[in-house]
Amino acid sequence: MKRLATLILILTTFFVFGQGDISTYPTNYFSNPLNIPLVLSGTFGELRTNHFHAGIDIKTEQKEGLNVIAAAGGYVSRIKVSLWGYGKVLYVTHPNGYTSVYAHLQKFNNQIEAYVKKQQYKKESYEIHLFPKAGELPVTKDEILAFSGSTGGFVGPHLHFEIRDTKTEKPINPFYFGIKVKDSKKPRINSLMGYSLTENTHINKVNAPVQLSYRKLENGDYLASTIKAFGEIGFGVNVYDQLDGAYNKNGLYSLSLAVNGKTIHEFRATSFSFYETKYINLLVDYERLEKLNQRVQKTFTEPSNKLNMYNTSLNKGYISVEDGLSYTATIVAKDFKGNEQKITIPIVGKKESSVVSKPIKKTPYKINKSEFNKFNKENVTVAFPKNTFYNDFYLDFDVIETVAKIHTPTIPLDKKYTLTFDVSKYSEADKKQLYITSVDQNGKTSYQTTVKKESTFYTTTKNLGKYTLKKDTVQPSIKLHNIKNEQWLTHFKTLQVKISDNESGIKSYRGEIDGEWILMEYNVKNGLLTYNFSDKTFTEAKHELKVVVTDNVGNTSELKATFFRKK
Repeated sequence: MKRLATLILILTTFFVFGQGDISTYPTNYFSNPLNIPLVLSGTFGELRTNHFHAGIDIKTEQKEGLNVIAAAGGYVSRIKVSLWGYGKVLYVTHPNGYTSVYAHLQKFNNQIEAYVKKQQYKKESYEIHLFPKAGELPVTKDEILAFSGSTGGFVGPHLHFEIRDTKTEKPINPFYFGIKVKDSKKPRINSLMGYSLTENTHINKVNAPVQLSYRKLENGDYLASTIKAFGEIGFGVNVYDQLDGAYNKNGLYSLSLAVNGKTIHEFRATSFSFYETKYINLLVDYERLEKLNQRVQKTFTEPSNKLNMYNTSLNKGYISVEDGLSYTATIVAKDFKGNEQKITIPIVGKKESSVVSKPIKKTPYKINKSEFNKFNKENVTVAFPKNTFYNDFYLDFDVIETVAKIHTPTIPLDKKYTLTFDVSKYSEADKKQLYITSVDQNGKTSYQTTVKKESTFYTTTKNLGKYTLKKDTVQPSIKLHNIKNEQWLTHFKTLQVKISDNESGIKSYRGEIDGEWILMEYNVKNGLLTYNFSDKTFTEAKHELKVVVTDNVGNTSELKATFFRKK
């Protein structure tokens, strides 16, 4: 009996933790990572392109260089410097089983900066990924770890902050740990959608997604116009939240659906694994997002959706409407502070004899999701592994004037597929300068990682759309920026060179002074390579600078310059 009681206690504890009960987290352990009032531009679980936001984005007063402090004591367990993604990022492991993350940093504190630069010079690489041992870089609470910045691509100044479970690497909502921000505003619902979830169901005589009308009541809630429906249906809303002090459109904490007063479905931004973040494309109306750039969050679960952020789900949030019966559906959007926006949807069950359905365009290229699918037309082959897609459908595949159309980008993919071009008709000289590029709706091209074989080029991607081959014959551009050739630079702190490539894009660069590799930080937003003179002590006055830049097809440019600097 004692063992049974213990087992029940363990299972109960596991269940509560899995539901993200705030009582399971220490609320006085972590402090704010900035010593300014916290104003957010992004919240945890926010819906982003192909992923959920894994932390909170803290505004830094539109500036860089603010002190980033350790939220708790521990040790630096991971450091990464990259041109994209998190840019310069620190991971601090704490003895209580959690890890805090600080991203988009401008630079690290002196001790960490020296540690990183030593490894960068050793490996002759700006981009680097390090895993210090527990005793190498200890951290005390409120110690200055780094300085805020905007590294990691085309991002503005801010601090991205996360708290993760150390063992599982799962990010957890920082609000659970007592991180507080002012929020007196309730979420805002912008549109309401209805979905017929089987072939034999309909809403207002339509078996297809339909936008529903609603009006605002005196108490601030919304009431939808009565709909007539039959069979299994679902709903979705375009909704966002705003916090005090900012105009950013942030994500929700929870979105729930109740029918006749009983909650049957609830999404809650608690925690997730990075593997399951791809299921965001099933949580939202993916087609509407691609066509109208509007994120509609569903209040039901698609069959292939394995996301674990559903706190409650009865019948996956499907509403079974019977002929002749009436129902009241209520959707409630909440932020973490409890501010909520409600919309009520009256439903009358009515089976219609005449229903408008979304037309299905049949093609010779039928996708069976559970099978390997491979199609060829002219010089193009597409190969889809098993379960690349979530549903069966007819692929719109065509090749027109060397441009391959691989459907339209309105269907989400679970895996990458392979797109291959036959290049046997091209000369060896042409092959060196050719690459695969995507083509957007405005005709803009974008380099795709191209693997070159003797007679074929291929790329792997998770994006449908148009692709073609393009030739790059133009060398990258390299120009001196803050210096001139044969200039004295004794009092200069940095040396800057501007690089660019308007075709296939820059693949690599290398800077040298007097034949030795130098660390040049690349700012992708303005195309500047920056060398800090504090990295090296010079023993001679005259120095030779060399910068070599290579694009993605191998075109290379070289810049040489002379400068003088006193010992």
